[in-house]
Amino acid sequence: MMNFLKGIIVGIGGISPGLSGSVLLIIFGLYQKALEAISTLFTHFKENILFLFPLVTGMGVGVLSFSNILDHLLEYYEMPTRFAFLGLILGTIPLLWKEVTKKDFSTIYYYIVIVFALLGTWAFTINSDSFEQIHDPTWIQSIILGVLVVATAIIPGIDPAVTLSTFGYYEVYVSALSDIDLSILLPMLIGVIVGGIVISYIMTRLFNRWYTATFSVIFGLFLSMIPNMLNESCVLGLNSLSVISIVVMILGFGVSYYLGTIESSKS
Repeated sequence: MMNFLKGIIVGIGGISPGLSGSVLLIIFGLYQKALEAISTLFTHFKENILFLFPLVTGMGVGVLSFSNILDHLLEYYEMPTRFAFLGLILGTIPLLWKEVTKKDFSTIYYYIVIVFALLGTWAFTINSDSFEQIHDPTWIQSIILGVLVVATAIIPGIDPAVTLSTFGYYEVYVSALSDIDLSILLPMLIGVIVGGIVISYIMTRLFNRWYTATFSVIFGLFLSMIPNMLNESCVLGLNSLSVISIVVMILGFGVSYYLGTIESSKS
């Protein structure tokens, strides 16, 4: 039951701008176990299913239940909503940095972080309009959407909203969830399942062989996405909306930082 409830929160993080389901899995201490369970799904099938089923079911509930709420918040309260998510993502920085420096950290990894922060800035900010927004996806495009969704769920710190927006999929993704459009969701599910198994296997191998280098790359990309949390509608001024936005940002930071310290105290 606890994993189901955690899954709901992870699912909400997977669709919220600035959050990442995988970072929430790290905070809850479930990331490595989930990665191994997916990558070895058929090796220890019963054990893995018993662990994954409540977690994945909760994630599905979180995504489907929160998609309409998120649409409403972004439509009517966009500025405070985005500042709240900014606070949440800033609060996860210490936890992710702890993972980067966890094993055999040296000066070269600073350069890896900087290089991939710059590459991410080019890809997700400067070059973010390279792909046209998709509104009526084919089956193949829906499967690709599923692969992208599960990739952002598995790779820590990679914001799904920014990634999907960059490749032109975010609007159709949120719309398909809100409308429960099975013509998009069913082939997307194929991409999620196949992509999840393949990407989990790859990430498990990368973490086993190059843990610090892999997390350095992830952390650099994570940093590059932070500026995308705010847009042209998020301009601070001397008004009540700005005060509310700053307050919810601080609260968001406090919540995610506190959750991160709980996980740190366990390890």
